[in-house]
Amino acid sequence: MRILLAEDEKELSRALDVIMKHNKYAIDIVDNGQDAYDYIMTGIYDIVILDLMLPVIDGITVLRSIRGQGNMVPVIIITAKSEVDDKVLGLDAGADDYLTKPFDTKELLARVRALLRRRSDIVPKVVSLGNLTLNYETYELSTPKDSIKLPNKEFQVMEVLINNPRVVISFERFLEKIWGFEADKEPNVVWVHVAYLRRKLIKLDADVEIRATRNVGYALVPKDE
Repeated sequence: MRILLAEDEKELSRALDVIMKHNKYAIDIVDNGQDAYDYIMTGIYDIVILDLMLPVIDGITVLRSIRGQGNMVPVIIITAKSEVDDKVLGLDAGADDYLTKPFDTKELLARVRALLRRRSDIVPKVVSLGNLTLNYETYELSTPKDSIKLPNKEFQVMEVLINNPRVVISFERFLEKIWGFEADKEPNVVWVHVAYLRRKLIKLDADVEIRATRNVGYALVPKDE
């Protein structure tokens, strides 16, 4: 899952960056409303955490603009404003949830999970293809033979693959979805993580494999296809 955080308080941004990555979420951070709007409209995010009091363009304007363009990505507003009218303004502009600063990060994570469940109606705890299973709660990749807990980026690569079985995912899509707009990332970073996953699939005796389409991308497919 990929999150966009639009927040201009540097200390809070750094803290949430660490917390989200620890919980296996990919995260991009922007510190002004114009960048927030531009990033959101790429369509790569599963959820947005949006501060109301942003420079350049305020959060309410960003929210109204993306909703006006038909972008319905779930949005949690965070702000130091605690008056009821401010909350109503944010919700009426199209926010899905609202948190007042200071907030407990455990509550923010719970609200993120709740919105993700609501977006897809029911988010399964596990996803399977063939004899391979990916567990969203433990981050384990399993077969009847054994299980392996995946590091953050490997988990995200496998998440993309197993949720799109037999579909060739391009290098660019992996980079957008998992590494976001980190300018220093090259397509070979995808190859490295796929190589690690392939070794683990062999170790687990999985009956599926990550198959490459030359110069295009990768797909997770049953070995007998």
